[in-house]
Amino acid sequence: MSSDASSTAPRGDAQTRAVLVGVDVGSSGHFDATLDELALLAASAGDEVVARVTAKRKAPDPALFVGSGKADEIKALVAATSAHGVIFDQNLSPAQQRNLERHLGVPVADRTGLILDIFAARAQSHEGKLQVELARLQYVATRLVGRWSHLERQQGGIGTRGGPGEAQIELDRRMIGERIKTVKARLEKVKRQRGTQRKARERRGSFRVSLVGYTNAGKSTIFNSLVKARAYAADQLFATLDTTTRSLWLGEAQSAVSLSDTVGFIRDLPHKLVEAFEATLNEAADADLLLHVVDSASGTLAEQQAEVERVLAEIGADDVPQILVFNKRDLLEDSLQPRATTDWLEVHPGVRRQRVFVSARTGQGLADLRQAIAEHALARLNADAIAPPTVLPDGSLAVAPVPEFDPADATPPHEHA
Repeated sequence: MSSDASSTAPRGDAQTRAVLVGVDVGSSGHFDATLDELALLAASAGDEVVARVTAKRKAPDPALFVGSGKADEIKALVAATSAHGVIFDQNLSPAQQRNLERHLGVPVADRTGLILDIFAARAQSHEGKLQVELARLQYVATRLVGRWSHLERQQGGIGTRGGPGEAQIELDRRMIGERIKTVKARLEKVKRQRGTQRKARERRGSFRVSLVGYTNAGKSTIFNSLVKARAYAADQLFATLDTTTRSLWLGEAQSAVSLSDTVGFIRDLPHKLVEAFEATLNEAADADLLLHVVDSASGTLAEQQAEVERVLAEIGADDVPQILVFNKRDLLEDSLQPRATTDWLEVHPGVRRQRVFVSARTGQGLADLRQAIAEHALARLNADAIAPPTVLPDGSLAVAPVPEFDPADATPPHEHA
């Protein structure tokens, strides 16, 4: 766990011991009473969870988020467990984070900061690193004020205005602002390059398929199984961040399609991350077909599915055709096993989507998934083969001119192959 405050975390390879805190603020969003997902995030960041604390409030405390009584309880728990830091499942304001660190005496991180730390550690490509850096800079920029008590002796001098350390704060703000501009410019260049690549694929008539889904649903494992690739896959949140694209040959359609594995979604995904990963997420928005991978063995299946749908709507991909891929069938109890590998599921009133049950680990159902993809690809190819008529301004249909018959040609024009 990282924090802007001085850390008491252990040096070397020792894990950072963390206390998890979740606050149920009534109707303001989802509340995970078990804090299981936050624990998985902490584990992905390399932290060891030593205790969990939950609280219920009508509204967050403006100063300490949890109130002074619960803050004292957390402080005692930190001392009893020798914890190095505290992680909140909700997002904290800069003031709340500072006040909690002073009160608890250890670094404090919130959900957004934790996810940003994981993204920073996992990004591999140049584009991915730029995207994460932009999100982190925008996050840190709001947390500079009050971080410079160690600079109090710098006050004074002719023309000095404001409080202690103000010059250093302004300098850092300016440096961060300039760096944000630089990173945005580089990402814009990447965006143009991706646009050029997409246009090239469109000219080739490539059918584009993108894997989307909640993090740890098994997208990368399915990707590897379909295209025989070696993309990194692990049983952890955000195992992969960078988009990988490969060609997938479908014997059922006697053609190849372009298959992309994209970053996973998660509840309360920081909006700045969605903005920063625009170039990557456009792979989903510009796809011809989405394979929405769902962890069928998850106890929060419906919530995870709804969160993915929400993010798809946010990036303008909610109208792209979907196949629901219910993965991890091998983990279901016998009583929950589906009667058929494929069926249709009503996801919204009047909206039905094809569903395929698979196990990326055992390969069960993958042949049916390939068949479903091939059917979509063939439908697109058949639609492209029939050129739509051109409608003239007066509403009539344009008729292609028939070339004049040349007597020197032995075969009339309408009989040419």
